[in-house]
Amino acid sequence: MTAGIMLTQYNGAFLGPIAKILGMLMNLIFNFLNMIGIPNIGLSIILFTIIVYLCLMPLTIKQQKFSKLSAIMNPEIKAIQDKYKGKKDQNSMVAQNEEIQSVYKRYGVSPSGSCLQLAIQMPILFALYRVIYNIPAYVDIVRETLTPLAEQIINTPGAVDFVKGFGVTKQLTYSDFNTVNGIIDILNRATSAEWTSIGEKFPQFESFSSVYEQFMRYNNFLGLNISDSPWFIIKDSFNEGNYLLILGALMIPVLAAATQWINTLFMPQPQNPADGENSMMQSMKMMNTTMPLISAVFCFTFPCGMGIYWIAGAVIRSIQQVLINKHIDKMDLDAIIEKNKEKYEKSQKKKGLSYGDQMKKMASSSKNNSSSGLSAKEKEEKIAKAKEFYASHKKEGSISAKANLVEQYNRRNEV
Repeated sequence: MTAGIMLTQYNGAFLGPIAKILGMLMNLIFNFLNMIGIPNIGLSIILFTIIVYLCLMPLTIKQQKFSKLSAIMNPEIKAIQDKYKGKKDQNSMVAQNEEIQSVYKRYGVSPSGSCLQLAIQMPILFALYRVIYNIPAYVDIVRETLTPLAEQIINTPGAVDFVKGFGVTKQLTYSDFNTVNGIIDILNRATSAEWTSIGEKFPQFESFSSVYEQFMRYNNFLGLNISDSPWFIIKDSFNEGNYLLILGALMIPVLAAATQWINTLFMPQPQNPADGENSMMQSMKMMNTTMPLISAVFCFTFPCGMGIYWIAGAVIRSIQQVLINKHIDKMDLDAIIEKNKEKYEKSQKKKGLSYGDQMKKMASSSKNNSSSGLSAKEKEEKIAKAKEFYASHKKEGSISAKANLVEQYNRRNEV
């Protein structure tokens, strides 16, 4: 198979192996459904999504646990940030970073903990999307079903140019339409009307009826052809007066938006955010509002199969989140924090520095940094005050006595 063809399994160095593993899972699910007599791509997508999200559940639990611990330790971090507020010199910034890192270590939390979980999950979800969007590349039965008709199209004069005129070809920029795989890409995403036009234009295709019937059986989900977009189904059904199909097509984008919005209600919200997190929280709130609406718009023009995936994913995440919330609520977070603090204390003792010693060291460092980190203007002001103090206390006496007086003032004011 040519490397650039859509039907070819994705061969990216990073996502390629993940997509291949997920494709094998999708193939197993479809084969199982075929074995029990219900081979259906829509149902396969739902089961596939459930299994993948269940496998990701341990990572999701860790991410939620991080959020809970972060909510508890955020007041301490905010107190440190307030302590160094307005101090932009290097020493103060280093001292602030050291104290914040100490808080993270005492709570057993990594500053990049949440990002790490997302970094692991995102490639899997991107690979998941590639598999669902290109089913014949990974599901053998679907590809084998479409192959006889694709071969007839390739070997019939004018047939390739005819199917290349389908609207779907605008989305298949990497397909080679002069190959069997390229034609399968077109057939996989062709609308019902485009399929019908093939039968009308080329009645000599012996395999057309059997391929069309079998593929539509795979693609039919609750009466909807999952290769069609809801917008196409609405227009086509309106002309035929089939208002039940119109309602079914409308439910795809509506449910996609509604389920995603409901999912956000179960997500934990950070309490007492530290500085810098308020803007992030506002951005998250904006995304929680706009993403469901964007999903609805996209689902109108994307194939129904993608809408089914989004709905299934949102429902599974919501159920998953409820279970995770209950699990975390039962956890004794105080005991976990104390355990993490004990581990941190032991690690410091191994380094020859107890927790108390480290706090003293950091306090001393903070004090030294705050004095040594004075700007030139602040130093000049303190020197001027020292001179004023000396002038107001000027007495008869030796030069050393006068110098000693200034030195005493400087010590008190930490010049």
